[in-house]
Amino acid sequence: MGCHRSGTNLLYDMLLSSGGFAIYRGYLPIYKVLIARYGAMASRAHREKIVATWLRSKGFRRTGLGPEYFSPRIENECRTGGDFIRVVLDTVAGQQNAQRWAFYDPDNVLHFRRVKKDIPNALLVHIIRDGRDIALSLKKMRGFAPLPWDRDETSSLVATALYWKWMVHHGREAGCLFPADYIEIRYEDLITNPRETLGRLGGFIDHDLDYDRVQQASLGSLSKTNSSFKEEAAKEKINPLRRWKERLSPANVAAIESTVGDCLEENGYQLSLPANQRRISPRHSIMSAVYPAFLSSKLWLKVNTPVGRLANMSALELIEEPAPVAGMASHSKPS
Repeated sequence: MGCHRSGTNLLYDMLLSSGGFAIYRGYLPIYKVLIARYGAMASRAHREKIVATWLRSKGFRRTGLGPEYFSPRIENECRTGGDFIRVVLDTVAGQQNAQRWAFYDPDNVLHFRRVKKDIPNALLVHIIRDGRDIALSLKKMRGFAPLPWDRDETSSLVATALYWKWMVHHGREAGCLFPADYIEIRYEDLITNPRETLGRLGGFIDHDLDYDRVQQASLGSLSKTNSSFKEEAAKEKINPLRRWKERLSPANVAAIESTVGDCLEENGYQLSLPANQRRISPRHSIMSAVYPAFLSSKLWLKVNTPVGRLANMSALELIEEPAPVAGMASHSKPS
């Protein structure tokens, strides 16, 4: 888990490439989308809607299995989002004779507490990357939409950096509640010192993350980059670190560091400008107060109110309604 563009996909592919993990490349946005849209899984009516939608999704198709492998178990065993994750991935792992599974979704950094409540033995891996590179990458791929009046170049970068800071703080604050089951991995360490970094992570999850084996398997993004900087693909050697030094103007670097410099330093990132050159503008000072409140309110409304029914399902890549599946009722009954 971690802010988007932090290397969550890279780390996930390293885990899968190490051996012993179920190979699953699907998307299971149970907290972010399905429960938000249809309601808690304790209700049978909600479960029926969730499973009917998920069976139409690309995440289901990626399992390579039929609906009959999942529908009865979801109906009988699932009362929380964690139950849903466990049933889906236990089933996939069982079919592959795999001993373990890993669950990948960057946005679950916002749902640490729910994940840990639903899956008490979960190990939480939080990957963190330099917020200046995050701001650059997310802005390039339009991965975060600033408020309409903050869409000039500098303010949009500052807004995206504030989003990064908000995500990082969410993860770190929740991680403090589960110190024995929580680890932070720096993206930069994974790139510059992968063998040692994977060794530390392997000790935490009690799994042999042999770097040579990972390189040999090279699943997913390890063999085909998912970088937002596709124009670099022709280069003999791509360096994904500190692109911000080459691609951001001094004025934009100053604006970002003046706004989120405290979070950068807290996470071990050295600032490029001395303190006397990091003067936050009145506008960006206001943004520093507005964006965390706006993002937290938006998340609360999505999780706790009917606003969640508006959750965007486009990422599920739904197909037409499938035929009814044995084991699931065609009408709602009380749970």
